[in-house]
Amino acid sequence: MNTDQSNGHIHHTLQTRHLSMIALGGTIGTGLFIASGSAITTAGPGGSLIAYFIMGIMVYFLMTSLAEMATYNPRSGSFTEYATRYVDPALGFAMGWNYWFCGAITVALELSTVGIVMNFWFPHVPSWIFSIVAFIIIFTINYFSVRTYGETEFWLALLKVAAVIIFVIVGIAVILGWLGGHSAIGLKNFTYKQAPFVHGVPGIISAFVVSGFSFQGTEMVGIAAGESADPKHSVPTAIHATFWRILLFYICTIFVIACILPYTNKNLLSSDVTDIIKSPFTLIFQYAGLRYAAGIMNFVILIAVLSSANSWLYAITRITYSQSMDGFLWKRLRRINHRGVPIISFLAMSFLSLALWALQFIGPNVYNYLISASSLGGFMEWLGIAIAHYRFRRGFIKQGHILDELNYHAGLFPFGPIFAFILCVLVIAGQNIDAFIKLDWSNILITYMSVPLFIIVYLGYKWICHSHLVPLTEMKLK
Repeated sequence: MNTDQSNGHIHHTLQTRHLSMIALGGTIGTGLFIASGSAITTAGPGGSLIAYFIMGIMVYFLMTSLAEMATYNPRSGSFTEYATRYVDPALGFAMGWNYWFCGAITVALELSTVGIVMNFWFPHVPSWIFSIVAFIIIFTINYFSVRTYGETEFWLALLKVAAVIIFVIVGIAVILGWLGGHSAIGLKNFTYKQAPFVHGVPGIISAFVVSGFSFQGTEMVGIAAGESADPKHSVPTAIHATFWRILLFYICTIFVIACILPYTNKNLLSSDVTDIIKSPFTLIFQYAGLRYAAGIMNFVILIAVLSSANSWLYAITRITYSQSMDGFLWKRLRRINHRGVPIISFLAMSFLSLALWALQFIGPNVYNYLISASSLGGFMEWLGIAIAHYRFRRGFIKQGHILDELNYHAGLFPFGPIFAFILCVLVIAGQNIDAFIKLDWSNILITYMSVPLFIIVYLGYKWICHSHLVPLTEMKLK
């Protein structure tokens, strides 16, 4: 990697608690608070639990793969560089392009969501005003330093975690009949009609799609590893702690929802912040007799959306910086100010996100297509991480190294990255099975647009730059 950083340098100030909350907070969002109920409708209570458990195991393997590489070679914007070093520069370029493109669209989408959420309380105020205020907030947080970002994300994530814990406690009390003025519910909804398994194996595969989107964001801990004070210790610790917390939170949450709301409840299909009153969390708080449940959940979702926008702006800034350091983007993007922020990359990604947000007012159809084009982007990154780790370990051994030299090594290799790769492919392919069955080409194009775009960028780089698969013996491991 080119080390010309023009002025400042990256500051290594993130602690283990910051990394843990960055990974944990990145996965607790609207996907859990609103859309998680759709997995229960699709696969039933038993099928949804299996889907979330298996997906959680896959994410664990993926994160241990990332931990092995990040503790051996910590980099800001890590996984795109690992793909460049250990697989093919074309893959690193495609992953970087895909991540900052999808991330910028996600920031734009979250800014719009802030406006919608705030209209719950202030319906007569134009939503764009709240979106602009949200942009100023996340811009300011990321402008100052990585420490400011890490500290902010720590507290925002802590609020989300507290909301989930309270929900689980309240839910268990409702199930046991201690709250809500109802008799104990127990597990009767697990045997209601077709439960616990609805639609069999296809239902579980469909639930994989929902759970996969819910878990996205954990890879951000790999990006933040390059700015950690002690990556050799903090990255594995954060990943292990995060895995158990995520699995516990999601499994407990799905279990509580499945116990209280039958899979036939139409409100479980709600997947938009405009449906906050129909959110499983809101319904169960109301079931427990909690006043102002919708308002409370709306506040929690506001925190989740701000946290997501904040994290994604940080992530795409570092990925852009990393791509510049690898020679894929303009050299000026690698400039770092005295606070340790890649300032030109940060400004570029901030205003790109703002421009994409503004696009909805002047070209709504284009804006919607961009959102569709980014929908599977996270799974493409996960595929790249799995491939990079598989190649890294093989190259590490091929060059005469032994596992004891690694600061941390992922267990069950090569099963871990292979399992993650297969499951990611399964989720991508199963994103819209109905469209293939009906041969609805328009729907297929909209759903899977990000896949051919990724392949085009990958092949385009190979054709222009004549890149090739890096031989195992020629890998630059560090």
